[in-house]
Amino acid sequence: MRSMGQLTDEQRAIYEWQMWSPDFGESGQQKLAAASVLVTRVGGLGGTVAYQLAAAGVGRLVLAHAGEITLSDLNRQILMTRKGVGSSRVESARRRLLELNPQLDVVVIAENANHGNAGRLTDGVDVIVDCCPRFEERFALNAAALRSNTPLVECAMYDLEGSIYTVLPGRSACVRCLFPDTPPKWKRQFPAFGAVASMMGSIGAMEAIKILAGFGETTVGNMLRIDLRSMIVQQFRLQRNPACPACAGIEILPPTD
Repeated sequence: MRSMGQLTDEQRAIYEWQMWSPDFGESGQQKLAAASVLVTRVGGLGGTVAYQLAAAGVGRLVLAHAGEITLSDLNRQILMTRKGVGSSRVESARRRLLELNPQLDVVVIAENANHGNAGRLTDGVDVIVDCCPRFEERFALNAAALRSNTPLVECAMYDLEGSIYTVLPGRSACVRCLFPDTPPKWKRQFPAFGAVASMMGSIGAMEAIKILAGFGETTVGNMLRIDLRSMIVQQFRLQRNPACPACAGIEILPPTD
């Protein structure tokens, strides 16, 4: 996290209502302004995460997503536009976020995460928010988070269902504790509604905000699952796998206050 400075009068005016939260306040806002977050990717889930983090006043966003906007993106990817079809996804995301928050420092990387670039993508960030549709990308980011001891917020959705959990290296189950390998029936393309993506992305953004500002309860040690078809919300306790191929050798650290 970068050094914290005093908020400007304009920042106080913009973020006044969220600074009324009694355990957040101006000190929490200063922490957000000094923070750097990686969001991969910036589609339905990640676009909402990035938008809400920019709106909340996070100082620096690193956005990683390859490819160009297609018509099939438009039902859920709020940072993409009809006019932008055929152009870069991350450049569209940068433009839209700066329209919302001109003070934001946006770094865009037109790449999807892999084991070759994950260390570079995650370098220097305070939190990683993973919204990738492929398990290979999630495994690469998980490995990079474990190496750098960086909190990793995992956001996922399928049809009318969504899940959120946070990995704190050495303190909670990692991605590969839950998924040692790619599930054999997983497919890259799946049913997706924009409202579901936006809801889960907003929860993921709030998870990152709480981690950065140090307030509230996070999902560390648990998975939050929401089924909008049945309107059932559940939390499941997650256990570290002692034979995990990614984190089995990492020392288990005591809880922090």
